[in-house]
Amino acid sequence: QVQLVESGGGLVQPGGSLRLSCAASGFSFSAAAMSWYRQAPGKERERVARINILGISTNLADSVKGRFTISRDNAKNTVYLQMNSLKPEDTAVYYCNVWREGMDYWGKGTLVTVSS
Repeated sequence: QVQLVESGGGLVQPGGSLRLSCAASGFSFSAAAMSWYRQAPGKERERVARINILGISTNLADSVKGRFTISRDNAKNTVYLQMNSLKPEDTAVYYCNVWREGMDYWGKGTLVTVSS
């Protein structure tokens, strides 16, 4: 079955960096576009970044452009989210997502807290 396992979250000061990882299994990873979403307390889940199957095309939310980068390693079945210049408003649970055969699959999420 599809499994997505996020890691790399934690507490970081404003201006700091974190790299999130999502290890995928149970499907053909190299044939799937992958996305990162986040959900802050009291807010709806929003898509932060998306990457196509070859990693050539990426889409980033306006709020993170110039600070976040999404990448993937198809040999390791892993997608990454490099987050730089973090702000308190980036505080959220970050989720890995894939859409396969008409269904959305989600990991359990990893918490990112940006605070001094």
